Amino acid sequence: MMKNYLLIATLITSFQLFSQEAYFLTGNNFTKYIFKTSGESMTTKLQVGTGSTYEIGYSIPLKYPKVSYAISLTLDDYNAIAGSSVSSYSWDSKYVGVQNGISYNYPISTNFQLLVNGGLNFSTIIYGKQTINGAVNDLKTQDEFSGMLLLSFIRLQTRYKLNDYGYLSLGYGFSKSLNPFNLSPQKLSFNTNQILFGIHFNINKK
Repeated sequence: MMKNYLLIATLITSFQLFSQEAYFLTGNNFTKYIFKTSGESMTTKLQVGTGSTYEIGYSIPLKYPKVSYAISLTLDDYNAIAGSSVSSYSWDSKYVGVQNGISYNYPISTNFQLLVNGGLNFSTIIYGKQTINGAVNDLKTQDEFSGMLLLSFIRLQTRYKLNDYGYLSLGYGFSKSLNPFNLSPQKLSFNTNQILFGIHFNINKK
């Protein structure tokens, strides 16, 4: 038991000692849903929906130069709309998640950097409404929306150095979802494109 406590204390101390960056990202999600029932797609095509994205995270350097590990909390809107001459409906959903990623930082000039980032996000729905011709239903109770959602993602960001302690960033991201715990005949996944703006703070700068 004592060894476990010592290991945890060592990890915490190391995390604080080598911590490098805290950051906040925000922007827009453009989400395309793919919905199938018993192997058949929807007859009414789902259109791309827009929503907000927020992320607050912490990044630490790894053993290799210019490579770092980042962990963050995310809050995302994944929305969709659809309709025809006789009916219309929309999905509005909000997910909270924990994201893990690996980044590679490539200096372009003294003040500009190019950051490539990829990893996995583990999310769960906290709000969801489906509106069909004015009738509203709760999406959280439906198997294709509930449970743990896995999202693989990749990002490309440019960062501008403000001073020795901070950066501003502009980036593009793409993610693809998977719900491995949904055993119902209704299968749902979505692809999301992101436009991201960020502010980054160096911590424990040497």
